[in-house]
Amino acid sequence: MNRKILVAYFSASGVTAKAAEKLAEAAQADLYEIKPKIPYTRADLDWTDKKSRSSVEMNDKASRPAIAGKVENMEEYNTVFIGFPIWWYVAPTIINTFLESYHFSGKTIIPFATSGGSGMGRTNENLKPSCPGAVLMPGKMLNGSLSETELKNWVKNMGL
Repeated sequence: MNRKILVAYFSASGVTAKAAEKLAEAAQADLYEIKPKIPYTRADLDWTDKKSRSSVEMNDKASRPAIAGKVENMEEYNTVFIGFPIWWYVAPTIINTFLESYHFSGKTIIPFATSGGSGMGRTNENLKPSCPGAVLMPGKMLNGSLSETELKNWVKNMGL
């Protein structure tokens, strides 16, 4: 069976983008950046400010920030790695927006994240309702400098 793989990611500061690029290369996958329709400013990302855009979004479970662009050929992908920075111990709500924009039934979704100090938390629990019918695999933190061999082994262990 031909397995077509996509690495889709949202990166607020560039850290997740670097991890996604390395993963896409290791998995021989296509790469897609999830860009917010309204880009985040430094002030928007100030998690210490309860009124910052990111804080407001994360405090509202129904928040679905708009995305600029679309994966035109999503139906061609069997497996989608989805990457993001951890915000408040879970994925940013823009990831829910992305997942809810497509039909993932029968596809495999594998989260990966970056964080300055926390783990995946309740990420999968929060993402599952946004991708009904998909096989949602356990996530992995891709912090630091992971070698190409480590990434290839992870991909291989996912059955890809």
